[in-house]
Amino acid sequence: MRTYDFSPLWRSTIGFDRLFDLAEMAQRAGEDNYPPYNIERLDEDRYQISLAVAGFSPEEIFVTAEHNVVTIEGRKAANTGREFLYQGISGRHFRRQFSLADYVQVKSASFDNGLLTIDLLREIPEAMKPRRIAIAGAPAGNVQQLEGRAA
Repeated sequence: MRTYDFSPLWRSTIGFDRLFDLAEMAQRAGEDNYPPYNIERLDEDRYQISLAVAGFSPEEIFVTAEHNVVTIEGRKAANTGREFLYQGISGRHFRRQFSLADYVQVKSASFDNGLLTIDLLREIPEAMKPRRIAIAGAPAGNVQQLEGRAA
């Protein structure tokens, strides 16, 4: 896999540190693909992450939401009393992180039939939503006068 050195860009940019960190995380994320997952857009502001975690119980999975990052960790309890002739279902520990955009929050997590589902919702605060600003302008007579001059 090809790796990129972003240090020359860090020297010549200001305020883009998070962007380069995300690029590095994406580059490293390609190295491990366990457990498999889907990311779905359910609506304009609703998203869902689904992870296939067969062989794990809900007590062995930990979901942590921190500032703009959701982390899913699986730690399989050691079963010394079982003897497998073949073990195709992976029971290894894992840690997967997903970077979230601003104002995206984890709303819930559920576990059903070996599938962990995490529901996300983007809630933009009223102060951050776009709003129309009224423009104070010249009286209507001046506008007509300007139009007359242009013709």
